[in-house]
Amino acid sequence: MHTDHPAATAAGGGVDPVCGMNVAASSAHRTVHAGEAYLFCSAGCCARFEADPARFLAPLAAAVPAAPPGSTYTCPMHPEILQQAPGRCPRCGMSLEPVLPDTSGQKDPELQDMQQRFLCSLPLSLLLMLIAMSGHGGNWLDAQWRNPLQLLLASPVVLWAGWPIFERWAQSILHRSPDMWTLIGTGVGAAFGYSVAATLAPGIFPDGFREHGAVAVYFEAAASIVTLTLLGQVLELRARAGTSSALQALLRLAPETARRVSADGIEEEVPLSALRPGDRLRVRPGAKVPVDGEVIEGKSGVDESMLTGESMPVEKQPGDRVIGATQNGSGTLLLRATAVGSDTVLAQIVGLVAQARHSRAPMQRLADRVAGRFVPAVLLIALLSFLGWGLFGPEPSWTHAVLNGVAVLIIACPCALGLATPMSIMVATGRAAQSGLLFRNAEAIEQLARIDTLVLDKTGTLTAGAPAFLAVHAAEGFSADEALRLAASLEQTSEHPLAQAVVGEARKRGLALAPVTDFRALAGAGVEGHVESSSLRLGSAALMQETHTDITVLAGLAGGLQSQGASVMYLCVDGHPAGLIAVADPLKPGTAATLAALAATGLRIIVASGDNRDTVAAVGRRLGLQELHGELRPADKVALLARLKSEGRHVAMAGDGINDAPALASADVGIAMGTGTDVAISSAQLTLVKGDLGGIVRARVLSQATVRNMRQNLGFALIYNALGIPVAAGLLYPLFHLQPGPMLAAVAMSLSSVSVVGNALRLRAA
Repeated sequence: MHTDHPAATAAGGGVDPVCGMNVAASSAHRTVHAGEAYLFCSAGCCARFEADPARFLAPLAAAVPAAPPGSTYTCPMHPEILQQAPGRCPRCGMSLEPVLPDTSGQKDPELQDMQQRFLCSLPLSLLLMLIAMSGHGGNWLDAQWRNPLQLLLASPVVLWAGWPIFERWAQSILHRSPDMWTLIGTGVGAAFGYSVAATLAPGIFPDGFREHGAVAVYFEAAASIVTLTLLGQVLELRARAGTSSALQALLRLAPETARRVSADGIEEEVPLSALRPGDRLRVRPGAKVPVDGEVIEGKSGVDESMLTGESMPVEKQPGDRVIGATQNGSGTLLLRATAVGSDTVLAQIVGLVAQARHSRAPMQRLADRVAGRFVPAVLLIALLSFLGWGLFGPEPSWTHAVLNGVAVLIIACPCALGLATPMSIMVATGRAAQSGLLFRNAEAIEQLARIDTLVLDKTGTLTAGAPAFLAVHAAEGFSADEALRLAASLEQTSEHPLAQAVVGEARKRGLALAPVTDFRALAGAGVEGHVESSSLRLGSAALMQETHTDITVLAGLAGGLQSQGASVMYLCVDGHPAGLIAVADPLKPGTAATLAALAATGLRIIVASGDNRDTVAAVGRRLGLQELHGELRPADKVALLARLKSEGRHVAMAGDGINDAPALASADVGIAMGTGTDVAISSAQLTLVKGDLGGIVRARVLSQATVRNMRQNLGFALIYNALGIPVAAGLLYPLFHLQPGPMLAAVAMSLSSVSVVGNALRLRAA
C-alpha cells in the first residue's frame, strides 16, 4: 500500500477521499481499490466512493506534486485536512499551505499566482468598463463590434484569471459543501455565460431581454467580479503571511550547522540534520547553541532571551543544560547533545504555535454551520429574485432579473463569515508567541476567556521549585558565618538540594571551606562527618534527639522559621548545638502582585499541592490566599477539579510537575510552566515559556480580546449579509430606485473581507 497518497491509510488513520475529513485507523468504514486501502468517516462516503472511485481519486492525484519527505500541508479554512504533499483542499478547493512556514525567503507561490492573475485582469476589466459605459454615453464604438470585442477582452479574465474560482466552485459542488466559492462561481458563470449567448446567438432571446434594441451583455460585471475576488485573495494571502512572521522568526533562530567533535578530538562542520543524541559539540564564542545539550567542559554566559525574555546572560558550567538557538557569550563550551530535531525545545515551541494557528475554535465551528445553511438559502433567494424581477419587474424586466440575481449571489458571498475566526486566531497566536505564550489550539484561547476559577500548584508554580538559603542563626560561642562555614564544609560532597543551597550561600559569602572526612549520610535524618578534627552533625530535630543534643535554645527561632514554610537543619559540633540553618523554596518574583491582579478580575484562586499542609498554609498566608489544599496526590487534584466543574465552574489549572499532568489534562484550560517537565507541557493547552504567573494575566487579556474580536467579525459578517441581500434583491428599488448591480455588490463583498482582516490585525497591539 502506498501511504504517500493523501487518501491512503496509515497506522494512524487517513483522509476520507470523498469529504476530506481525517479518519481514525479504527474506523469501521473502509474499502480496497487498486490494491490500496481507504478509510471513510461514514457509510455514505464509503458507498459514494465504491460507486465511482475515479471521480474522487482523479482530482486528488492531479493536485498532488512531489513534496519533501516529512512535509505536512493543511487547509487554512479546514485544519482537519492534512496530507503529506501540496495540493488543493478537497472540501473548499483552496491551496493547502505547509503547517510550518517556509523560512527560505521565497514568496508564497499561491500569492505570486494570484498577484499575476490580478495584475493581468485589472487593465482588461477597466477597459471593459469603459466600453460598457460608451454604450450609454456615446457611439465611439460601433454597436455591432462592441459585444464581440467585450467577449474577446473578458474571456482571458474569466476563463484564465478566474480559473481558480471555478476550480473551487466545482469542488464545492462535487463534495456537496456549499461555500463562498459556490456563490462567486455561480454568479460569474451566470453573467459570463448569459453574455456569451447574447453575443453569439442574440436571436434566441425574447424582447423582454432587449434594451435599446439589443440584448444587453454583462462581460464587464463578470470580469470585475473576478478581478475584485482576486484582489481579496491577494489581500488575504498577504495577511496570512504576515500572521506567521513570529513563527518564521522562531524557525530562523536555530543555526544551520554545528561543529561536531569526534572521539579522537577532530572537529567537523555538519548540518543539524546529521546530529544524534550523545554527539559532542563545540560552541565557539559568539556562536549559537545548535541543539539542546549538557555542558561537559568550559564556562560561558549564554543569552537565553529568546526563551525567557531576560536580557542578562545565564552563566553555564559543566553539568548545566543549554537550549538550542540560544546565543553563546565569550567563552567556549563543549556540549553533549541531549535532544535534536523535533525533540528540541525550539522545535516543540514551533510545533505548538503551528498547531494553534491551524486549529479551529468552537466559534469557528458555529460559523461553518451557519455558512452551510446560508449558501443554499442564498441560492434560493437569488432564484426568487431572478424570477420576481423577470415576471413582475419593470422593462426590460429580464435584464433587471439577471442583474439582481447575480448581485444577490455576489453580495451574499460569505467571505467575511469564513475569515471571521481564522484570522483572529492566527493573529492572536502569533502575538502570544512573541510574548512567550504558547497556545496548543484555538479552543484554549476561547476557553481561557471564560475561566472563573484558577487552581495553582505550589512547588515550581508559585515558588521557584528549588530550595534556597533563607537564614542562619548561631548558638552561643559561634558566629553566624562560622556556623555556616562548618555546615557547608560538611555538606560540600553531598548532592542533596538542601546541601547545595547551604554550600552555595557559603561560597557566595566567600567562606573558606575545610575538607571533610568520615562523611556519612543518615537516611531521612541528616549527615555527619569530621571537619577540622571536630565531629559534626547537621540534620533534623529528630537526629538531635537521637544523639541527645539539647536544642532548646534554638527551638523558638526554629518555630518562627517553620511557620514561614522553611526547612530547618540543626548543627551540632562535638555534641553541642552550634546553630541552625533555614532553607526554603522562595516565591517567584512578582507572584504576589500577579495573584492580586488575577483576583481583582474576579477569579477564584485555589492552591492545590502535594506538599505538607503546614508549608502550603505558610505560602498561602504570605500570598493572602484562603483556599489551600495540601498533601494531595495526582488523583486528588483531578477529583478537586471535577468537583469544581460539577459546581458549574470553568477551571484552569497551572502546574509544572509530572504529578500535575493529569490535572492539567482534565482542566478546561491546563497551563504549564515552560520551566517544568515535558509531560506537564504536553498535557497543557497553554505553556508559559518564562515560567512566571504573570503570563496568565497577559494570556487572559489576549484571550478576552480575541473572543471579542471574533464576535465582532462574526457579527459584522452576519449583519452585512442581512442588510446586503435584501438590497441586492431589489427591496429598496420601489422606494429609492436603488439597484446596486453585480459590480457594486462585488466591491461591497471585497470591502467586507478587508474589514474583517483589518479588525483581526488589531490584535497585534493587544
